Amino acid sequence: MSEKKLETYYGLPSEVKFCKRCTMSNQRPSCVVEFKHKPEDKKPTIFFDEEEVCSACRFSDIKETKIDWVQREKELGELCNKHRSKDGSYDCIIPGSGGKDSAYVSHLLKYKYGMNPLTVTWSPHKYTAIGWQNFQRWIHAGFDNILTTPNGKLHRLLTCLAFENLCHPFQPFIIGQKMTAPRYSALYGIPLIIYGESPVEYGNSIEEADRPTMFPSFYTEKPDLDSLYLGGVSARELIEQHGVSRNDLNPYLPVDGERLQKIGTEVHFISYYQKWDPQENYYYASEHSGFQSNTERTEGSYSKYSSIDDEIDPFHYYTTLIKFGIGRATYDSAQEVRNGKITREEGVALVRRYDGEFPSRFFENMLEYMGISEEKFWDVINRSRSPHLWEKSYGSWALRHQIT
Repeated sequence: MSEKKLETYYGLPSEVKFCKRCTMSNQRPSCVVEFKHKPEDKKPTIFFDEEEVCSACRFSDIKETKIDWVQREKELGELCNKHRSKDGSYDCIIPGSGGKDSAYVSHLLKYKYGMNPLTVTWSPHKYTAIGWQNFQRWIHAGFDNILTTPNGKLHRLLTCLAFENLCHPFQPFIIGQKMTAPRYSALYGIPLIIYGESPVEYGNSIEEADRPTMFPSFYTEKPDLDSLYLGGVSARELIEQHGVSRNDLNPYLPVDGERLQKIGTEVHFISYYQKWDPQENYYYASEHSGFQSNTERTEGSYSKYSSIDDEIDPFHYYTTLIKFGIGRATYDSAQEVRNGKITREEGVALVRRYDGEFPSRFFENMLEYMGISEEKFWDVINRSRSPHLWEKSYGSWALRHQIT
């Protein structure tokens, strides 16, 4: 069969290209979370120019040559001056897990800029030992925190449905995580929310680089029970066929937009004001918040300190490999190439060595959590492989396109 006639899933480009500067491909999916139920609604959002260089690499050039970081830091100071509490109340919300990035952002704002942050955390599905330890170190480095742990029965159901319907076991976590900060902004009347990096760091439109704030309709849209989808099924189906209470869905639902507008809620990215570099964040967090890397390499990659708090996390990256041909080593190496930590040649070698590695360490725990069999797991995985990316030969699956 001609390659041009191979079916493509998820609205992906039929022609696979790799960036000439980093290790990312043009199959990278959107990092914007939406209430969608069809996998084909997922559209690539990384852009390649005529020289086959991705938009994330072009933005990296802008960071080095065109942004006045001294001026941006002054703007951050002005933002903090505008919101800084004078009566000891919380003056900003910082969402995070206690990983390297949230530890960096919270420490910077509290101890350099004199803010009084309330840190908020949406609990992982299943904490890893190192993840829980780093969460505790973060709090004991001097931060108040609210840990939101969703209804375990419902969260397990949504995770299972998201995996079976979307091959996306992380979707319920991501939705809840995105809703946590604006929910507490509305609850406590704290208008300033500060996240870590903007999606422009990873390939979204470079036009976003000149915008420090974000207030998407995702936070406030009010879909009805038939148009709101969680885990690949409508909210009405969850209620009528899975015995879910409408009240139980609250942590996953959009926040009252009128309330946020009345408060004047602003969502900012620290990466607009400070040059974002995940490895440097790791060094900072280790020094100031006691953050520790794992004792062993993360399966599917070569790193030890990124996204290590959730046992389900490795399977999120494994499913992106299956659906988009992009595994964890690709994500890690692409940003390290852009930040000058490794060369592209080193990145390519790391991708070819680790990207396809199966995350076996927590496999049995994940199957038990979702309540599915190993046979069911592989059935979902194999039917989620887009034909234009994968081929089966002599009983084994292989990517049609390998980075060189």
